[in-house]
Amino acid sequence: MGSEAGLSDQHGGRYARQERHSKETTVEVELCIDGPGCNGCAAPGSVEVSTGLPFFDHMLAQLGRHGGFGLSIRATGDLEVDAHHTVEDVGIVLGAVLAKAMADKAGVRRFASIALPLDEALVEVALDLSGRPYLSYGLEFPTDTPPLGNPPFDPQLAEEFWRAFVTASGITLHVVMRSGRNTHHILEASFKAAARCLRDALQREGSVIPSTKGML
Repeated sequence: MGSEAGLSDQHGGRYARQERHSKETTVEVELCIDGPGCNGCAAPGSVEVSTGLPFFDHMLAQLGRHGGFGLSIRATGDLEVDAHHTVEDVGIVLGAVLAKAMADKAGVRRFASIALPLDEALVEVALDLSGRPYLSYGLEFPTDTPPLGNPPFDPQLAEEFWRAFVTASGITLHVVMRSGRNTHHILEASFKAAARCLRDALQREGSVIPSTKGML
C-alpha cells in the first residue's frame, strides 16, 4: 500500500515523492534531481536519511550527496526480524521516485560510466536510463563477512537494494569490483560510483529523448 506525488517541474526542478506502507516497513522518499527547492524539497546537495541502519544511512547519504540530489529518506521496519525488508523496500521506493522524477527523460545524457577509487578499492559502474531494468552485480563477499554498523548491515544486502532500485526505476546498472579488501571501502566506492553515474546520465543536454524509438 502506498501514496505518491508525481513529477513536478515547478521551480525549475525534477521532483517526486512517495510513501509506502506495509506490515513490515514504512518508507517515505522525496527526491529533487535538480532545483533548487522544488515543491518545498531541500535544495540539491541537502540530504537527510534515517532508516534505523546507520551503515545503510551512510551509503544512501553518499548516493544523495555525490548524485547532487535533494534527498530525504525516512524508513522504519522490522529490524528485530532482519534488515532485509527495510533495505529492499527503501530500494523499491527510491527507484519508483526516481522514475517519476525523470518523467519522459527528454534531453538527458542517458549513459554514464566511471571507475571510482576509495583507497585500495576500485569499483567500476556503468548505467543506462534505458527503461529496461537489469542488474549485473559483481561485488562478492564471503558468507562469513562481518556485518557493518549497529544494528548490523549484512554486506550481501547491498545487492538486494540495487536489484529493487533498478527494477523500480527501470534502469540498467552494472557494478564491477576491480580491486578491494576492505568491505566498507568496497561498498562505499560502489555507492559513490553509482551516484556519479546517475548525476552524469541525468544531465540535460537538450530536449530530445535520447532513443531512436522516441521513448525510454
